[in-house]
Parts: sequence; structure tokens; C-alpha cells
Amino acid sequence: MSSFLLEIVTPDRKVFGEEVSMIVVEGVEGQLGILPNHIPLVTPLKIAPITVKKQGQKDQLLAVHGGFMEVRKDKVVILAESAELPGDIDVDRAKRAKTRAEERLKQAKRDEFDFRRAERALQRATVRLDVSNK
Repeated sequence: MSSFLLEIVTPDRKVFGEEVSMIVVEGVEGQLGILPNHIPLVTPLKIAPITVKKQGQKDQLLAVHGGFMEVRKDKVVILAESAELPGDIDVDRAKRAKTRAEERLKQAKRDEFDFRRAERALQRATVRLDVSNK
């Protein structure tokens, strides 16, 4: 089976760079499955886990917190605001962040800006917990 290079890059570092056989991402328009030789495209990504599939190996999840994906014939580059491998996630910190975000959501109903910030913080914490649990 053929493969392609997947690179996940944040402003701080290159989080992932390996040959993979398929990825599944959550774009703003919906879920996308990318295989080798996919047509070129650029799309914004949601705050969601990315599933990485490699030949003969168990699927791997990564926490990706927004950004853009560029698909080329033999390479996919994800430029993410932040991204984490499951082993890099501090579960206790993510649980505390989730609790804080839920509290802010309850209090921020009158202020649209605070509500959106709390909503994004809750999404990030939930993705981290989902990825760390699998």
C-alpha cells in the first residue's frame, strides 16, 4: 500500500513527521479522509482529534487545536495553532481547564467574547481528554 508524508507543525515546533497511509481530520465543512494521491486542497481545521493510520499498525490519535491543512500529491502539511501527541497531554491540567471553561460558560452568557473564548477552551480541553483516553 502506498503512503504519504504527514507533517504537523505548530508555531513552536514540528509535532509529527512520518509516512502514513491515511488520515482523518475534521475540517470546518465536515470530516475528510485523506489517502495517497489525494487532489490538492487547502482547508481550515476545527479543534478536533486527527486519526493517523499506518500500514499494519493501530490507529493513532493526535489532538489538533485548529489551523489549516494543505494536501499535496505526496505530502500533507497541517499548520496548527497547537497540537499534542497523546503522551504529551497533561490529563490533570486538561481536566482543570475543562472545569474552568464550564464555569466561565455559565457566567459568560451576557458577554459574547467571553462566551466564545470559554467555548474554545472547553473544546481544546475535551479534545485533549479524548485523545489521552484512547
